[in-house]
Amino acid sequence: MALRPEDLPSDPAALAEMVLAFEGENDDLRAEIATLKSLIFGARSERAAIVCAEQIAFDLERTAGSQLPANDDKPDAPRPERRKAKRNIGALPAHLPRVERVIEPASTLCPCCTGQMHRIGEESSEALDRVPAWLRVLRTIRPKYACRSCEGPIVQAPAPARLVEGGMATTALIAHIAAAKYAWQSTLYRQTQILAGQGVVVDRQTLARWMGSAAWLVRARLYDLQLKTMHGFERLFCDETPMPVLDPGRGRTRICQFWAHATDDRAWKGPAPPAVAYVFAGGRGKKEIVAQLAGFEGVLQVDGYAAYASLAGDAMMSGQIQLAYCLVHARRNFVRVHKTTNSPFAAEVIERIAAVYAIEERIRGLDAGERRATRQAETKPLMEALRARLIAVKDGISRRSTLIKAIDYMLERWQGLTTFLDDGRLEPDTNTVERSIRPIAIGKKNSLFSGDEGGGETWAILASLLNTAKLNGLDPEAYLVDVLDRMVSGATKTNQLHELLAWNWKAAREAEKRAVA
Repeated sequence: MALRPEDLPSDPAALAEMVLAFEGENDDLRAEIATLKSLIFGARSERAAIVCAEQIAFDLERTAGSQLPANDDKPDAPRPERRKAKRNIGALPAHLPRVERVIEPASTLCPCCTGQMHRIGEESSEALDRVPAWLRVLRTIRPKYACRSCEGPIVQAPAPARLVEGGMATTALIAHIAAAKYAWQSTLYRQTQILAGQGVVVDRQTLARWMGSAAWLVRARLYDLQLKTMHGFERLFCDETPMPVLDPGRGRTRICQFWAHATDDRAWKGPAPPAVAYVFAGGRGKKEIVAQLAGFEGVLQVDGYAAYASLAGDAMMSGQIQLAYCLVHARRNFVRVHKTTNSPFAAEVIERIAAVYAIEERIRGLDAGERRATRQAETKPLMEALRARLIAVKDGISRRSTLIKAIDYMLERWQGLTTFLDDGRLEPDTNTVERSIRPIAIGKKNSLFSGDEGGGETWAILASLLNTAKLNGLDPEAYLVDVLDRMVSGATKTNQLHELLAWNWKAAREAEKRAVA
């Protein structure tokens, strides 16, 4: 109902309070409108994603469609330093096989005297080439032998173990399909079309059964070992993302969850390798995360989801888990406020956080002690000044504004947001696990949903091994082929399974190369 002049209070204090309340309500409405616009007109939202030029490297919401401000928009703004592209131009990988192609002139007779010309040199160039993938039939023949002098037993080599007994696919083909789906996000439906193009007609359910067989083989032995090994380190990242699962008989999907556990100590040359393990669960509540982290003790780096706080405060887990929150998640709230209200204070907070990340960029790669010393000397004063500004501004704005929500989010989690200041082994954010959960987000967008819970578990198991291989700089398909072959044949015993963890597998291959060289 519209206000009339006679409805307005005569008391100046009450009138000021009413104006502030309306301003806060307007902020909320503007934020909702901006959210709806971003859903309908995504490209327009992306163009406004950059708040200030120096924040480009730290804006996790920036997409390929984002644009830098035009030069005439901010003539005095410093241009961001462009990182040098990592390319193999002029230095193609030495480990790739070389195939030589010699191109001779049409004639080697001298055009002047018709005498035979002699080779005096050459010019060479290299280009990356590709031989198209091709299918073949592997025919296994096992001769039988018998003695003509006596009636002894017939001798024949035993049949090699196969991942799918009696099936039509070798381990290499199954590993290829798994890598295409869970490492490179090519759906099984698309892969059936690719196979059909080569004259092999296989239905999607057959491919799904092959994936289930591979997941069943590695789950209890290698997947569980990887998860247990990661939980043995004192620092762990955790995040979750929804996973739609088909609900038969209802004509719809229900929402389950993929939880991602990640480790990576490369930033300070620590012991934890780059690794990720996905866990499929029916929900995203406290009971699911409690079950997953039952044996973990240490620092858990997470976003602000309430289930983590409940986990850390549980009497059963008291003292076992310390939470470290994500500074980037806190920053995102101010980015949204700035995009919707153009708040000067939101821009100020973003710039202050940019100064923190400038320090982080400089100390990346140093040992934990040096990182902590720099943070205590340089970053801690910046964070204390930021907290003082948040508290000072908080009292003068409406409780209904979006800015107050961003401030409250940060102040309520301040201890967890600043844990990294006292521990050089920690990161200020959860970017490590967010990067690792991105392949899952892309894969579920391509696949739309998982066929059932078994398919979700298969996805989590195989994606864990393949994406960990990618994090360690390995070819995920070559890694999975070798792992499956060793496990199927029994070449790797139960007490040697740790050798098949991606980081150990890589170290063994590098040691072999050094021995040969």
